[in-house]
Amino acid sequence: MRLLLVEDDRLLADGLSGQLEKAGFSVDTTRTAREAMALGQQEDYRVGILDLGLPDGNGLDVLRQWRMNGANFPVLILTARGDWQDKVNGLKAGADDYLAKPFQTEELIARLNAIVRRSEGRVQSSVKAGRFELDENRQTLKMEDGAEHSLTGTEFRLLRCLMSRPGQVFSKEQLMEQLYNLNESPSDNVIEAYIRRLRKLVGASTIATRRGQGYLFDDTL
Repeated sequence: MRLLLVEDDRLLADGLSGQLEKAGFSVDTTRTAREAMALGQQEDYRVGILDLGLPDGNGLDVLRQWRMNGANFPVLILTARGDWQDKVNGLKAGADDYLAKPFQTEELIARLNAIVRRSEGRVQSSVKAGRFELDENRQTLKMEDGAEHSLTGTEFRLLRCLMSRPGQVFSKEQLMEQLYNLNESPSDNVIEAYIRRLRKLVGASTIATRRGQGYLFDDTL
C-alpha cells in the first residue's frame, strides 16, 4: 500500500517511515503543507497520515483542500493536540481516525490497517481472493491446502495490490507507484521479476498478463 506521511518532525518521520515500510507500506514523506496539498491531489495513495502542526500551514486546511479536490483516500490525523474539540474538528474536516502523540507505533499501524479495511469494505485483517488468503499482520500467503509462505516486503505489497482488486488490470506504472516511493528508482524490469517469483507460489495462470495493458489476479481459477 502506498502511504503519504505528512510530518514536520524529521526524526519522527524517518523513524516512522522505516517501521511503516516493514509493515508493508510504501511511504512518501513531506514536511510542508504546500507539498502535502500537491502530493495528495496528484498521486494515488491508499492511506495518509497527517500532522496538524505544520511549519507553513494547518493540517486541517490541507485535509479540507484534499477533500474539496476529490482526494478520497482515508486519512489518520497525528498530532500533539489531545483536546476532544480538535478531534471533532479533524473528523468533520474529513479525517477517518485520530491519534494523539505520544503513541505506540503498533497502535498506529493497527489503526491504519483498520481504516484501509473499512475503505475496502473488509472487516478482517486478511485479503482473500479465490483459493488464497493474504495475512496482513504476518505478511504470509496461505494456500488452499493450509500451507503458508512468508513473503518479502515487496512481494507482499505487490500481491496485496493485485489480490485486493481481483480481475482489475494494473499496468506496470500503477504497480510501481504502489510499491515504491518517489525517492526510489527501480529498474524497468523489476515488476516482471517479482511477478515471476509470485507465479511460482500461486501458479502462472493466477496472475494473468494482458498484453499491452498489465497484470491481473484471476481468482476464478
